[in-house]
Amino acid sequence: MINGSNNQMRQTALIFGATGLVGSEILNYVLNDDRFAAVKIFVRRSSGISHPKLTEYVVDFENLGEWRHEIKGDVLFSALGTTLKQSGTREAQRVVDYDYQLRVAQAAKLNGITNYVLVSAPGANTNSHIAYTKMKGDLERDVMKLSFPKTTFVRPSLLKGSRSQKRLVEHYSGIILDILPTIPGLESIKPVSGKLVAHACIESAFDSFSGLRILNPKDVLEFLK
Repeated sequence: MINGSNNQMRQTALIFGATGLVGSEILNYVLNDDRFAAVKIFVRRSSGISHPKLTEYVVDFENLGEWRHEIKGDVLFSALGTTLKQSGTREAQRVVDYDYQLRVAQAAKLNGITNYVLVSAPGANTNSHIAYTKMKGDLERDVMKLSFPKTTFVRPSLLKGSRSQKRLVEHYSGIILDILPTIPGLESIKPVSGKLVAHACIESAFDSFSGLRILNPKDVLEFLK
């Protein structure tokens, strides 16, 4: 059990993407963290998880208006995403990775959530010539416009861990990137586990800061030291 300060009020966490690699680890941390009294997850299919703290909402992301009133709490962890292979087209991927997440962030802001944590991507930049990093940059830019009192963008390096669908490119990239960080100057590209990224998300949410914080790949590793 993770114990929080007795001086901190126990909080309600909201998680989007709770069945993914990072989101599932965030969920595990939250359920075992005494700083959280409750957790809400919003999923397209049931997670199959039962816990006294947990309330699960099986939702249609195309019909946010039907359940936006449930997006209430203290801290929102946004780890929703899909792959190009799963979605089929760049446009369909953008609907999930950009449209859905931005709509949820907008609803969270209107509902008074003050602490927003986004699992983004390394090199996220709206001016990028790479479609994926541009999309993540667009999302970061538009979330920043919402001006949550606390906003954290977590940009981990290549993620490693157990996935429901195997990704051969990531598998072999991970092997290579496990070796490259031994070269001076390339330490920050070392692959990181979903569990460690989740840990960074949780602890950043409780850090005392205001405004925007960006955790780049090297920052994620250093944040956990």
